[in-house]
Amino acid sequence: MMCPHCHHNSSRVVDSRPADSGHAIRRRRECENCGYRFTTFERIEVTPLLVIKKNGTREEFDRDKILRGVMRAAEKRPVGMDKLTSIVDDVENKVRALGGTEVSSQLIGKYVMDELVEVDDIAYIRFASVYREFKDMGSFVSELNELMSREKDDTDTSEPDSTEDQGKGSIQ
Repeated sequence: MMCPHCHHNSSRVVDSRPADSGHAIRRRRECENCGYRFTTFERIEVTPLLVIKKNGTREEFDRDKILRGVMRAAEKRPVGMDKLTSIVDDVENKVRALGGTEVSSQLIGKYVMDELVEVDDIAYIRFASVYREFKDMGSFVSELNELMSREKDDTDTSEPDSTEDQGKGSIQ
């Protein structure tokens, strides 16, 4: 490793420790020529992943773009940044676990929706309205009814609560 101070091409590792939640190694190095100490980071080089857009174009996978989308969907909702980051991590892990070099934007959107529906109904609907491109009020209402029936099925399996079902009905 070249010394940033004297540009000598030999250094020794003084200390190594995990960094970035185990996804990198932080190394303290010392130049063998001038004694200058500096830090380097070693990361796994991941193969580039291309996203195939709806119009057929391809662009490089960008986790920040997904994070911005879920942040916008969860705006002014009681969902913490840690949870949003966790959603993006889960989606990226699922996409990379597929093992391919290309993935469709529709599959990424589906993975995001699968995660968001478990976290916040409003954020889910907001994201779905952009992802599914609702053309009219009918498609929006049918998505709401599906979400509410899923929620009703979840409450039917648990102990009934008389106050829980008040105000919940299908939208006509």
